[in-house]
Order: sequence, then structure tokens, then C-alpha cells
Amino acid sequence: MTQNIHPTAIIDSASKLGSGVSIGAYSVVGPNVLIGDDVKLHSHVVIDGHTFVGAGCEVFPFAMLGGAPQHTRYNGEKSELHIGKNCVIREHVTMHPGTAIDAMKTVIGDNGLFFAGAHVAHDCVVGDNVIFANNAALGGHVKIGDHVMLGGFAAVQQWCRIGAHAMIGAHSLVDADVIPFAIAAGNRATLSGINVIGLERRGFSPEIITGLRDLFRNLILGGGLFATRLAAAQKRFSGTAEYDSVFEFISTAGRNGVCQSYKRP
Repeated sequence: MTQNIHPTAIIDSASKLGSGVSIGAYSVVGPNVLIGDDVKLHSHVVIDGHTFVGAGCEVFPFAMLGGAPQHTRYNGEKSELHIGKNCVIREHVTMHPGTAIDAMKTVIGDNGLFFAGAHVAHDCVVGDNVIFANNAALGGHVKIGDHVMLGGFAAVQQWCRIGAHAMIGAHSLVDADVIPFAIAAGNRATLSGINVIGLERRGFSPEIITGLRDLFRNLILGGGLFATRLAAAQKRFSGTAEYDSVFEFISTAGRNGVCQSYKRP
């Protein structure tokens, strides 16, 4: 397929464009950019830095991908931004490459939907099939699992993790790791339950969803020390992939700890 590039677009001759690429008016593509097949850039898109955009992505006006990280210790190192296939990146979205204080790479998975104004900071790792509503923002070094949804204006603090299939409510500030399958909301965010509707839509069985709710009640809402509740839950629930993924997530908790619930006795 031929490329369709508007005459006002500025495309560096050193960049690499796949077949079927469409680039709108006044867009700018830098010299170290690699754009996959069938990518569509609307007008006024800027892609710079060492950035790869996967096949089938669509980028809307005024998005800025691959600009220098917002970090005082960034010193021009050749860090990278990798964006997966079939992502939809709406107006004014910003995504930054990594830094030398981490993996030198920011990674975005496949099939992501990033609403207007969303931000992915340096050194983040974002899974597949995520949805970031308007102005949702990640601090540096955040890790987001598959099928995560962030509500509008939600913010995730540096180095936090959001487990797969979790949902973060609008206007929430997350400052601790959110376990897989959970719902977290508030400022500061606390856990309120299991993402039942999301799991139903993705085909999880009623038995697994019921079990996750039971696990949540025992692990998060129970009394006593968290370590005691965790040991009891592992003894009761281990052996099923979904439950084990929760325990593995907790076992690798980072500097911010694990998000808890305000409903505990």
C-alpha cells in the first residue's frame, strides 16, 4: 500500500514509515521514529525521540509522543518509547520515553485506548487492552496490568503498580499497589471491592468471580494483621490461577505497599 502524507507534514528523511501510513497536515516525525504499517496520524501530531509506533495505531491532533521525559535527572540519553499495535491515542495525549535511572524504555501494550489529555510518564510499562479516560496520568516507573481501566483525572504515583483487570475510579489518587481484579477509588485511593462488571464482560465464570469476592472479603476486609490474613487466604485459595495471581502480585509489592480498604473493622 502507498503512503498518504500531507504536503505540510514534516517527516525527517531518516525516519522509517511502514506501508499504508497516513500522516495529516502539519504533523512532525523525527529522525529516530519508526512507524508501523497502516498507522494513521491526524493533523498536528508530533512524534519524536527513539519512538516506535505499532501497526494499526491511530493518533489524533496535538498528541506528543516521545518528547523528553519530565525528569530533572534526564540528560539526553537515547531512551525509547515503544507503543504496541492498534492503539487509539486521542487529542493532547503525551507519552515519554524512559530514563537511565530505570530500564531506559517506556512500553505501551496492544489495543490501548487513551482518551484526550492522558499522560504516560517515563519508564512506565502499560499492558494490553487498557483504557485511560480523559486526563488520567501515570507518574514515572508505574506498571499497569492488562485490561486495566483508569477513570477520568485518575493519577497514579511513581513506582506504583495496578494489577490486571483492576479499575480505578475517576479523580482518584493511587499511592499504593492495587491488587488484580479490584476496584480502587478516592484520594487517597482505597479498595472497595472486585471489578465484577468488568470480569463478567471479559468472560470470567460466575464461580471465579464469586471466589474472588470471597477472597477479597477474607484478605482485605478481615480483621487482624494483614500478614495473618494473607497466610490464611493462601492456605484456603491457592491452586487457582486467578487467586494465585493476587498472591504473586502481593509477594512482589514495591516501596509503596499494597492498597487497603477503608471498610476494615
